[in-house]
Amino acid sequence: MYAVIKTGAKQHKVSEGDVLSVEKLVGNKGDEVVFNEVLMLSDDKEVKIGKPFVDGAKVVGQIIAQKRGPKLIVYHMKRRKGFHKKTGHRQSLTSMKITKISM
Repeated sequence: MYAVIKTGAKQHKVSEGDVLSVEKLVGNKGDEVVFNEVLMLSDDKEVKIGKPFVDGAKVVGQIIAQKRGPKLIVYHMKRRKGFHKKTGHRQSLTSMKITKISM
């Protein structure tokens, strides 16, 4: 069984037991998070596609860690003008383990 959920303006395909990193969610290590925005749900027999969400479906996950992603370098330059600017960014992420998918 797998589901497609929406979180942090992104879509993730998840199954029970999967570990994934999503944009930062509020909570501490060990807290449970419920995702009600399930776009698609599939088991061995049938596939349910929501319009836009599947009614009554939810995915439960447990927070493993709050962490930061890799550093990204952003560099701007205008040729022949002597202008250049270098900045960096690290995204805050939440590492989660999917514990339950229910219809």
